[in-house]
Amino acid sequence: MARNKEAVVLLLDVGPAMHNLLPDVEKLCSMLVQKKLIYNKSDEVGVVLFGTEDTENELMKEVGGYEHIVVLRNIKVVDGDIIESLQKLPRGTVFGDFLDAIVVGMDMLIKKYGPTNKGKQRLCLITNAQYPIKEPYEGTKEDQIDTISAEMKGHRMKLDCIIVRGKTTGVTNQRIIDENDLLLDRFSKKTLAKVVHVESPTSLLGALRTRNISPVTVFRGDLELSPLMKIKVWVYKKTSEEKFPTLKKYSDKAPPTDKFATHELKVDFEYKSLENPNKVVPPEQRIKGYRYGPQVVPISSAEWEAVKFKPEKSVKLLGFTNASNIMRHYYMKDVHVFIPEPGNSKAILAVSAMVRAMKEMNKVAILRCVWRNGQGSVVIGVLTPNVSSLDNIPDSFYFNVLPFAEDVREFQFPSFHNFPPSWRPNERQQEAADNLVRMLDLAPSSKEEALPPEFTPNPVLERFYQFLELKSKQPDANVPPLDGPLKRITELDPEILSQNKSVIADFCKQFELKENPKKKKSSRPLWREKPSASNEGEVVEADVSDIHSAKNSSTTKVEKNGDSTTVRDFVTMLVKNSPAMEVEKIGNSTPVQDFETMIARRDSSEWVNKAIRDMKNLIWDLLENSYQGDTYDKAMECLVALRRGCVLEQEPKEFNQFMHYLYKKCKKTDLISFWELVIFKHITLISKKEAIDSDVDDDEAEAFLVKSEADN
Repeated sequence: MARNKEAVVLLLDVGPAMHNLLPDVEKLCSMLVQKKLIYNKSDEVGVVLFGTEDTENELMKEVGGYEHIVVLRNIKVVDGDIIESLQKLPRGTVFGDFLDAIVVGMDMLIKKYGPTNKGKQRLCLITNAQYPIKEPYEGTKEDQIDTISAEMKGHRMKLDCIIVRGKTTGVTNQRIIDENDLLLDRFSKKTLAKVVHVESPTSLLGALRTRNISPVTVFRGDLELSPLMKIKVWVYKKTSEEKFPTLKKYSDKAPPTDKFATHELKVDFEYKSLENPNKVVPPEQRIKGYRYGPQVVPISSAEWEAVKFKPEKSVKLLGFTNASNIMRHYYMKDVHVFIPEPGNSKAILAVSAMVRAMKEMNKVAILRCVWRNGQGSVVIGVLTPNVSSLDNIPDSFYFNVLPFAEDVREFQFPSFHNFPPSWRPNERQQEAADNLVRMLDLAPSSKEEALPPEFTPNPVLERFYQFLELKSKQPDANVPPLDGPLKRITELDPEILSQNKSVIADFCKQFELKENPKKKKSSRPLWREKPSASNEGEVVEADVSDIHSAKNSSTTKVEKNGDSTTVRDFVTMLVKNSPAMEVEKIGNSTPVQDFETMIARRDSSEWVNKAIRDMKNLIWDLLENSYQGDTYDKAMECLVALRRGCVLEQEPKEFNQFMHYLYKKCKKTDLISFWELVIFKHITLISKKEAIDSDVDDDEAEAFLVKSEADN
């Protein structure tokens, strides 16, 4: 048996109590084979059914017994035919014996590979274990389990046992269920076995792994607490991301009669000189370059090696901190697990003491890690204690990589407390929102978690595998709709919706949507403008059908809806009631409205910065072009709007810096009268109470105005 090849025997319970779950078992086993066809096409798979009316296995013929067990497929290399057979499993009529099925599967592996060829062999049992197994001829059931476990251990076989207890049919006996669970758990203590209990069909989909990967250490060495105190540890990868299989280039140039053609496509690159396009430049005459502005700076491989940072292999403790200081969203990349060196009692004792002390004090450790010599980067991470609940498994640590300053992405979300009281939810609205969140809780205290991460497969990947298998049989097939198991992962459970209609209705009632009168569209288009709604002279078209004969558009009165107004007033009214435009710049006509519209845009994060910048420039232009203070009122309106917008968008520093700049400019010029107006209107700096990012407290904000008034 090849070193990297795995042999799997599926032991499937098809008895009457499993009939409701067999469609999900078929889906699970089909997905297993689909993945093996993509990633591990040399693996071999066999299928054994128990709980069938018929009996068809070699042990029955050789020694008798082992009834109601059928070998659906002998151990062979995976192919498309096995998927078809797994998608149409027969429904059994008797209650099978899972222990007999394990023995039949072991016999198949031993006869296939012999006692000396002990490669990667695995048994996968899927059953509800609700019915009793036969009494042995000699000894007890526990003795029988021990004998089978010793045989499995001798041949280095692994057992994955999935006990699924969903909506099964038939009368169940709790005593028998408990006894079977104890017997199966005994396997995990005596041999390499893993027992998993699942409650829902969705969890069943992720309970069986495509391949059991043997863990490989990332680091073996000392955890240095100080130069004089070190603990021997091994570090493994705890999790890793499963990615889409890479697409491969395919060539159809091979003759159809060539059965051994691989159809692989190889790509070679040639580098040629610009001066002589016919001359190929050999590798020793090529050099890499890095862009620096408009030029390319050549750096040889020797120079690059000289400037590389080459730290020594080590794992060093930098210090401890409270667990509350490390946010969960700081974690990066994959998770590692630190375990004490196996067989080293001193290391086990030291790690356990550290783990329990950190757990008791609610502390985490910060480490500097270099996994191997010559590693190009240093990893800074957090070590979290993990107290083991089993006597035969020592305590350990979980390690998560932390970001450097360049990796941190701060997304500011202001609190409701920073908004006016009219914008905050009232008690009834808060209660309705709380009820909605509780309704959608995936892990309620009274039930099993709906989508446990360890048992929930990636629906995107699973759908890809299904479509690839369909495409292999039907090249012209379209993408099929989502099937039932994947719908349960990607869509809201209809049963939850039907049970909580009152909660949803109450939430909708408390947060009733109303049309914004500012953006209300008129019955017919009376006014069209360019993107900037306020720039004068940018009127493109107006409908004047409602304007009565007018000799002078600036003074003629218009009768509309019984009101008397001038044409100029009517035009202003049309502008205000026109549909909201995507303003791209702040104009001179209605700068406050333009500013508010720009900061409300959500198609890009740059609009807020541009709106603040443009408003600052406009305020200063108004002051610079003022004649005897004729633009002061307009500049003050813009300044108030700027302050309100900076509070709303949590940009306090932008406004506070502008206020300092404005004060210095007004003090040095003849605009001191405008600053007196600022003091009279009590336009202060934005404090921490209004915006959490502000570095100004309430006293400093007030002191700024007092100081500026005293200077005047």
